Amino acid sequence: MKNVIVLIGAGSIGQAIARRVSAGKHILLADLKKENADATAKVLSEAGFDVSTASVDIASKDSIKKLVDIATSVGSVTGVIHAAGVSPSQATAEMILHVDLYGTAVILEEFGKVISDGGSCVVISSQSGHRLPSLTEEQNKLLATTPADELLALPMLQLSEIKDTLHAYQISKRGNVLRVMAEAVKWGRRGARVNAISPGIVITPLAKDELTGPRGERYRNMLKLSPSGRAGTPDEIGTVGELLMGTNAGFITGSDFLIDGGVTASYWYGDLVNK
Repeated sequence: MKNVIVLIGAGSIGQAIARRVSAGKHILLADLKKENADATAKVLSEAGFDVSTASVDIASKDSIKKLVDIATSVGSVTGVIHAAGVSPSQATAEMILHVDLYGTAVILEEFGKVISDGGSCVVISSQSGHRLPSLTEEQNKLLATTPADELLALPMLQLSEIKDTLHAYQISKRGNVLRVMAEAVKWGRRGARVNAISPGIVITPLAKDELTGPRGERYRNMLKLSPSGRAGTPDEIGTVGELLMGTNAGFITGSDFLIDGGVTASYWYGDLVNK
């Protein structure tokens, strides 16, 4: 039986992690657009990886469950890399909540039912979740533990309470990290681990669009005033993803790793305060 790494999202960060952890395993690469998955699969296949593709809409529980069925038909699911989502410049607040918050909750619930003993998962969240002011203990618990099917009915997530697309994105990414913490308990019962990575601005095609788009000046200023003074690369995120999915991180689960070149530090305590 094959060991399967499920890669959700055909972007650069997910690829960087998959390249580091998938040698000798089968990569099931899923994306909303099949043509994106096929194009990335071709690159990975020509680099020596065993790859198949599927379409998935992570805003749909039925679509995610079909992906789980495909993965388990191929072999034993030993790893999940969830790197799909939408950004504030791409989508409405409602879509962000459905894709980034609800979709992640469903992925963790459904793959948590089939993950193999010794398996692991990395969820790509965002530095934005670290910009949201502190929530109450009760709000944290609701975001972390409310069943996915009931999540979007929470009063705090009603569009009347969401200020704009950035607010929706921030609360979704905070929710991702809290959900990872709660799901780590359930995944642990199967002998598996789950962690999150919260990248800052990493140079990908999407990031290049954002750096030159309506929010571009703000993003460029964030980089300029950060301790590192630059954007990151997918390979830098991939290195941490490799650690978290490997045996050397066997004592790490339910954690979130902020990798943003110090932008968040500067946002709270440095030159980006009040900007």
